[in-house]
Amino acid sequence: MKLRYLQLLILAALLAFPVHAQVKLDSAEVARILQGAPEKIVPPTEELSPDNDEEGESAILPFQNDSHLSWQENVKAHLDGILQTDIATTMQIGVMVWDLSDDKLIYGFNERTQLRPASTMKCVTAIAALHRLGSNYNYRTGIYYTGTIDDSTRVLNGDIYCIGGMDPMISNNDITAIAQAIKDLDISKINGSLYADLSFKDKDELGSGWCWDDKSPRLRSLLLSKSDSFIGTLIRRLREQGIEPNGIIGERTLPADATLITMRTHSIGEVMQDMMKKSDNLYAESMFYQLAAANGGKWNSSKQASNEVNALIRQLGLSPSNYRIADGSGLSLYNYVSAELEVQLLRYAYNQPNIYNTLLPTLPIAGVDGTLKKRMRNTPAEGNVRAKTGTLFGVSSLAGYLTASNGHRLCFAIIVNGGMSQGPMRNLQNKICVALSQ
Repeated sequence: MKLRYLQLLILAALLAFPVHAQVKLDSAEVARILQGAPEKIVPPTEELSPDNDEEGESAILPFQNDSHLSWQENVKAHLDGILQTDIATTMQIGVMVWDLSDDKLIYGFNERTQLRPASTMKCVTAIAALHRLGSNYNYRTGIYYTGTIDDSTRVLNGDIYCIGGMDPMISNNDITAIAQAIKDLDISKINGSLYADLSFKDKDELGSGWCWDDKSPRLRSLLLSKSDSFIGTLIRRLREQGIEPNGIIGERTLPADATLITMRTHSIGEVMQDMMKKSDNLYAESMFYQLAAANGGKWNSSKQASNEVNALIRQLGLSPSNYRIADGSGLSLYNYVSAELEVQLLRYAYNQPNIYNTLLPTLPIAGVDGTLKKRMRNTPAEGNVRAKTGTLFGVSSLAGYLTASNGHRLCFAIIVNGGMSQGPMRNLQNKICVALSQ
């Protein structure tokens, strides 16, 4: 009895604790970030470790084909059987499979149902970015100066500008190279300020529909290793090179008469590698904002990026009004797409060599690497399925490519909503991929 009273007392104390206290704490953290103070952010990947209740590979037995049926009829029979199990009927499921070799629909199951995609949203972002920006696109971070350099005193009488391009791959090595480039101008002192030009994107640091209490990546124009301050690190590197800044640190847009010192770049393919293999949300959001900036404007927004994706959706003959594109990573609870949309995008990519040849190597390989490393091992799908995974609470998805036993190239999308644990949802996807692979 005393134990029960103690439990009730603890529960009452928890309920009495002000909910807004956590909100204030988070707001304080955001304020500290805006001031450029160093912070530690949990690596922004939404992929969760497999649940304990996920069935092992031994549970995925080979499917028996009926010799009297065609290959497509056997596939339909196998997939119908998977989707008519008791566990499948408790969830919302959308499935679509397209034969790329014959360019025809192989299988559809609620393929037009609007569902939350989780990280298969990254497929949408990647294909739209390659379509709009091209496979040779580079992320750019520019360093400029204004004023003049006094050769006799080796003093820059002017300011240094760091132009953010939301490149998530900027590292400490890049900052060291920037400091060296400034030193190579024979500068020993900066008689001016260091400014950050943050006009590449809007001021929103969290995506629309993101949970405020999640450890989500902060979206900024100037990025450095998810934990360090770009400007602060640059100042330290300059001092290590014997260069003393002598001014304020601030935010200002680059003047028209500024002179380029150096430009640091990373290719869209490099960024896409971590974005897809590791399901890195920051990399995906940075790519989303590259889309937004496609027309060369400033203070670009996620709405502009959504408009670019919608333009491609229209080009595919689908209606953007049937979907909701809220962010580039799939973190947003406002995203709604269908298996049909993802398949049609994958189909479009396959028919565009410049897109497909960049996209395919970035997709995780079943049983081999990325977020599929521990899935579908010791099955016909191992080493065959190349697909993007998606994982949020109550959501599991898989979309990508494989080669069927008849040699035909297929693309597919499987989106599952409403599951209370990841295991059954993932195992359903695994079984579908095995059925398609054998």
